[in-house]
Amino acid sequence: MTVLENPTLPSSGTTEADPDLVLCQDVGAVRRLTLNHPTKRNALSKAMIAALHRAINEAADDRAIHAIVLAAEGPAFCAGHDLKELTAHRADDDAGVAFYEQVMTSCATLMQAIVRCPKPVIAAVHATATAAGCQLVASADLAVAAEGAKFATPGVNIGLFCSTPMVALTRNVPAKRAMQMLLLGEPISADEAAAYGLVNRVVPAGEAIGEAHALADRIAAKSPVTVAIGKRAFYDQMEMGLEAAYDYAAGVMVANMMQPDAREGIGAFLEKRPAKWSNE
Repeated sequence: MTVLENPTLPSSGTTEADPDLVLCQDVGAVRRLTLNHPTKRNALSKAMIAALHRAINEAADDRAIHAIVLAAEGPAFCAGHDLKELTAHRADDDAGVAFYEQVMTSCATLMQAIVRCPKPVIAAVHATATAAGCQLVASADLAVAAEGAKFATPGVNIGLFCSTPMVALTRNVPAKRAMQMLLLGEPISADEAAAYGLVNRVVPAGEAIGEAHALADRIAAKSPVTVAIGKRAFYDQMEMGLEAAYDYAAGVMVANMMQPDAREGIGAFLEKRPAKWSNE
């Protein structure tokens, strides 16, 4: 069993990605990806999905980057899919079926790319995240929410059940809480999101990005190889039964022990000195 190879990230497809839709800024070993279409409330249009997917892939491939912060400009974090774009394609010859399949598939592939990215992704949620925007938060490895941020899967209110956001939501919050959000379609507060397990912590307004970067910096100081091994193993074992998960995790531990960074880290701990990670 091979446990150390990073999986190939899915392609973002043939859609041309607009680089202005997602701004990239490197702060040390942390890359901040900022959704940048505030007039559309950072909706996950076909172009936005492609731009964010490309940015995630580029960060995943950059050895100098050890963690990713996902932020947004404007009055909303992300309003989900672009309903005007979806509605416009009802005029297509097939009533929009091909376009809807492409958008939903590319969005699902983006969410999987975030999960499979070897770099931890931390969402900095300064405002409302709804539908696929809530899915984006749930797909991140960690999330920080500002007081006043709200989260919802409100599709049921407009006749479109949030089925794909449900996949990420049910892997983050208890079933009854998820069903409450999905069936009622009502927003929950940042404090409720923390109590449910959707976000890790709540901070005062204006401090979400700073707190997310503080977490990212602490992660970035650790062995990137070890973090990548651990992140992949975390999500892989979640899909297994108890016995299979322990068997798999034991194999990961053995393979991890053979890595140079494990030798260095254990040696540094025993010798009471700072570790020097190899990033190999």
